[in-house]
Amino acid sequence: MTRALRIVGQGLAPAQLARAQAATRLATLEDVLRFGFAQHPAWDVVDVIVQDEFTHDVVVRGPAYLVFDTT
Repeated sequence: MTRALRIVGQGLAPAQLARAQAATRLATLEDVLRFGFAQHPAWDVVDVIVQDEFTHDVVVRGPAYLVFDTT
């Protein structure tokens, strides 16, 4: 399993990148939600996109927009 942060677009400040980098250590959607809701300000779940019955993309607004592919 690969956990990587890929930046799309420009304009992410180094401090924002450092905060977003912590997301690469999260293993499950539960981890993402617990970690995100504990941040100040808390992350928002913006959308959940169903790919099929097993795979979902979860879009989160935190230090930047983050997308987690969950299976």
